[in-house]
Order: sequence, then C-alpha cells, then structure tokens
Amino acid sequence: MGKVAFVTGAGSGIGRATAQAFVEAGYGVALADRDAAAGARAQSELSAIGEARFFQTDVTDDASVAAAVAGTLEAFGRLDAAFNAAGIDGEHGKRTHEGTLENWHRVLAVDLTGTYHCLRHQIPAMQRTGGGAIVNCASVAGVLGAATFSAYVAAKHGVVGLTRTAALEYAREGITVNAICPGTINTAMNQALPRDLLDGLLAASPAGRLGEPSEIAATVLFLCSEGARFLNGQAIPVDGGWTTQ
Repeated sequence: MGKVAFVTGAGSGIGRATAQAFVEAGYGVALADRDAAAGARAQSELSAIGEARFFQTDVTDDASVAAAVAGTLEAFGRLDAAFNAAGIDGEHGKRTHEGTLENWHRVLAVDLTGTYHCLRHQIPAMQRTGGGAIVNCASVAGVLGAATFSAYVAAKHGVVGLTRTAALEYAREGITVNAICPGTINTAMNQALPRDLLDGLLAASPAGRLGEPSEIAATVLFLCSEGARFLNGQAIPVDGGWTTQ
C-alpha cells in the first residue's frame, strides 16, 4: 500500500471531490461521513478507481472519530494525509443576538470541535510513521466577518486558530497543518442558500461564478504533496479573489 488519506465529509460536496482526487492520485482513502447511504455510494464509486473504504463517522463524537482512524490504520496500515471537510453553515438571516443557542452549539460542535476531534486522532497516527499533512477546511468566513452567520464565522475562525497552533506544535515531527478557506463553492450547501443571497454573493465576487469542488480538491492535494512540505500553518483562500477586496 502506498500513501493513505483520511477525508471527513467524504460523502458529498468538497469532501467527496477531494476523496476522488486522492484516489485518482493513487492514495488509499478512508471515507468518513455521518450519512451511511452517501458514504456507501462514495465507496462503491471510488472503489472502481482505486482503494477506498467507508467508515460511518460522526465528527461531533470523539469516540466515533477515534474508531474511524483506528479502522483506517487496520485497513491500510498507515496515515499520511487528512482533509477535515465535514461542516455545516447552520441558520442564517439572524443577527448575533437573534440566533438560537441550539444553532450555536450545533455549528461549533460540527465545524470546530469536530475538527479538534480529528486532529486528536490523526496526529498520533501520523507520528507512528514519521509525519504527514493535515488540511482543515475553514472558509473565507474564517478570515473575514459575515453578517448573520455568527456561529459559522466563529467556528471557522476557530479552525484557523487551531490550525496555526497545531502547525507550531508538530512541525519538527514532520507534520504540516494548513487550512483551506473556500469561497462560494458549487455544493448542495450553497445551492440551498436563498436565491437573493446567492445572487448577491456571485455579483460581489471578482470571478463572478461559483467555484467547483474539484478546484478545492486540487489545492488540498498540493498541500499534502512533497512540494508543499515547507508550507505550514497557513489559511489559504481559494475564493476567486473574494478576500482581495
């Protein structure tokens, strides 16, 4: 077995596209997703290309993540790369004082604490074989504000801070930790936004279009490649120029 990657949110969207990119690049890939049907479908499709194994995983449950990483090591013997893509945007259209506590706790549990759970188990797995590369999925909302998305913005800023801290802690053990910050991407989550909101985002974008999941996947693969070994602790926007404004 060659290199092995672990991808959360692998059943759909950016996670699914990145899992496919890893498989096409010759990695054995552990597909982690809460949705059993989506995960099984991804495993069936990607197994026709290369090595892929689905592990039903709830990133808000530390024990579930631990079991998925352990299963990855049992199935493939090592872990070289990880992309922590599982995330939700939660409710929108409400200012900070109007949002529900339920939404606040849920978004932070998935987007921030879920990422922490992944790091807790991925890092020791990589330490066993002398290093690796981790990419956390933040957002342009991890480096900018976004009105009426307070929980999401707070969670994604937290992902960037967690990324930078882990990057400092494990750099001399051969583990890089970076964050990717997608702009508005052509996924079901963004297509579910109110049409007027989505149209406004597109109108304000220098690129004038949605990004494609495959464009995020390509950047993740580079960050996990040997050519990116000196790139560490960064929050990298892939946003069609949004954050340059």
